[in-house]
Amino acid sequence: MWLNNILETIGHTPLIRLNKITKDLPCTVLAKVEYFNPGNSIKDRMALKMLEVAEKEGKIKPGGTIIEGTSGNTGMGLALAACVKGYKCIFTTTDKQSKEKADILRAVGAEVIVCPTNVEPEDPRSYYSVSKRLATEVPNSWYVNQYDNLANRQAHYEQTGPEIWEQTEGKVTHLIVATGTGGTIIGTGKYLKEKNPNIKVWAVDSYGSLLKKYFETGELDPNEVYPYISEGFGEDFVPENYDMQYIDEFTKVTDKDGAVMARRLAKEEGMFCGYSAGSCLQGVFQLKDQLKKDDVVVCIFHDHGSRYVGKVYNDEWMLERGFLDVNTFKDIIRGRKTQKLISLTKENTVLEAISLMKKYDIENVPVFDEGKNIGAISESGLFDKMLNDANIKSLMVADVIEKAYPEVSFDTPVERLSSYINKENGAVLSKDESGQFQIVTKYDIIQSLSK
Repeated sequence: MWLNNILETIGHTPLIRLNKITKDLPCTVLAKVEYFNPGNSIKDRMALKMLEVAEKEGKIKPGGTIIEGTSGNTGMGLALAACVKGYKCIFTTTDKQSKEKADILRAVGAEVIVCPTNVEPEDPRSYYSVSKRLATEVPNSWYVNQYDNLANRQAHYEQTGPEIWEQTEGKVTHLIVATGTGGTIIGTGKYLKEKNPNIKVWAVDSYGSLLKKYFETGELDPNEVYPYISEGFGEDFVPENYDMQYIDEFTKVTDKDGAVMARRLAKEEGMFCGYSAGSCLQGVFQLKDQLKKDDVVVCIFHDHGSRYVGKVYNDEWMLERGFLDVNTFKDIIRGRKTQKLISLTKENTVLEAISLMKKYDIENVPVFDEGKNIGAISESGLFDKMLNDANIKSLMVADVIEKAYPEVSFDTPVERLSSYINKENGAVLSKDESGQFQIVTKYDIIQSLSK
């Protein structure tokens, strides 16, 4: 039997057990994998619900325009609904969000306005303020306001909570959510606690967000707020969707820990999830001492990794922020028995070069002129030349010099060093902290990667 439109595929997402990453935890950990929704995120649920309520209440008329400030996923859900129902969409987002999110929104027909991240919510440039202003200027428009729209949490009370209860056969003991607007954790948590008041609801917050301190003290502390990299959760204000009585505990996860865990989920569990999924699972590990053998923990994995291919799943982006623990040129040098660089000048003879190679059992020797890297002599290069000229030993290095080895920074990752090594080029150079040249060869890299 067919479905009438794409919106009928929303919900009933799978609950999948984690096995490798969580093998040392005493409990069962299950992932509610929300990227199976048509818009690849949990926000499809509340987007459709908010629109349906607005239609019933007459807040939007046929042909109208949906306006919202979004980190990307709510916009996608709204855009899909707009495609089916015949509405236009204008979304504001922040320059912190991945480019992929904005591109996807445009692909489904939305107009996207990118606003600065590092401004107060009340600032006229913020994506909150811009969306509110547009709602007053665009005729026949509806400002969604997912943060204070209680249909947000109602969607999860009616859908996500009952699904988890049924899928676990009522055995769920813990719900953990990386929380932003509050809709998912409050709606789902409220339903589950009504079914079993002993269920614990844990919230994951980001450093740079004020939610955790507000939960613990009731204080809106602006000193808690500062820019952070994590996407999709944490806030610099408290949305009306929050009802803190349904949350038992908050924990904060660093930008690095969330990103690293997301990458582990992809490699170890085959789940290509977004930033908040990694942060959510990291939160479980931070609270693991409270877990027991028979506990059944349900994690909400909000969205798909395709939203983050330019960030979390990009090695260079991770390296630039110090999020990857990798071996570098420096580590190779420090791990060697000798750090003395064997080198030649163009005034040396080829015979002297061959003698050095034999003495130190090396294949690649850089050539310097007044401290400058001007070329190289390699065992393979000399061998090729000897086949054509048996008297080559009497020549000067300057007569047989090869192309200079590339120079890289001292903290270049080993994985990136390998891209410099090829048939014609067997080594790379770098200056250490004292300004002295050091060399890393193909053999060094193989040894490092095989450890």
